[in-house]
Amino acid sequence: MRALVTGAAGFIGSHLAEALLDAGHELVALDAFTDYYDPARKRENAAALDVLEADLLAADLDGLLAGVDAVYHLAGQPGVRASFGPGFEHYVSRNVHASGRLFEAAARRGARVVYASSSSIYGDAESYPTSEETVPRPISPYGVTKLCVEHLAYAHSRTAGLDAVGVRYFTVYGPRQRPDMAFTPMLEALDAGAPFRLFGDGSVSRSFTYVADAVAGTIAAMERGRPGEIYNLGGGEESSLTDAIALAERVAGRRLRVERHGAAVGDVRRTRADVAKAERELGWRPTTPLADGAAGPVGLGRW
Repeated sequence: MRALVTGAAGFIGSHLAEALLDAGHELVALDAFTDYYDPARKRENAAALDVLEADLLAADLDGLLAGVDAVYHLAGQPGVRASFGPGFEHYVSRNVHASGRLFEAAARRGARVVYASSSSIYGDAESYPTSEETVPRPISPYGVTKLCVEHLAYAHSRTAGLDAVGVRYFTVYGPRQRPDMAFTPMLEALDAGAPFRLFGDGSVSRSFTYVADAVAGTIAAMERGRPGEIYNLGGGEESSLTDAIALAERVAGRRLRVERHGAAVGDVRRTRADVAKAERELGWRPTTPLADGAAGPVGLGRW
């Protein structure tokens, strides 16, 4: 298989690209190296890859998709908090406009697409665990743009025959995690003896999902996902941030200095993934408990 991975120098994208190469697939790795966080980190992520630097908003997508069978679309502007205010324009262009352009090209070329969505589309969900049938009500502009990407995929499937499958990631963590997510600054603070800024009282809880599990689910969606369907990819256990801090402290053998701040705008109080659909249709389920996933990198500073 010849595959295109967008966002290949990002956190999940770099792990996915390496997994595809290890499985013997031919790969076109693409990344725009935007400045949402230090591009040098992304270049470290992609050290084992041959990454083409290009922006989906301007690239010759028909040329890039020539001979491509499968597109893993992970590129986009991440982050809940930064999506409020003037930065929202980046979310519209890099999530909505870029995805629409890629979907159009993939439909013309007949390539199958698996695209990344997010648990943020659920907002403060009406029930837990949250299934794909739950009515989405995002409470952040970021979540709004990811929901828009889902609707764009549906629109292009109906009008242009796009073969697309969506995956909704639930708080993925592990080596190379973005520096704006909780685990990276937490572990770096533990390693350096520096303070960690905790937003809220620590009671928010998440379906923490180890990156290798997320990658396996993404590949399963490409191989076995039904056209037009969307699948939750979330950890099998739920943990509060307070519990995650305690786990990191136990493994590292030292206490974390915590600076407490008010709750961050746009953060949902809880996520818990219902993955029954992915288990039934993709043959996928998470296999890495949080204690195992966090234990290896603790004490290494940067994941």
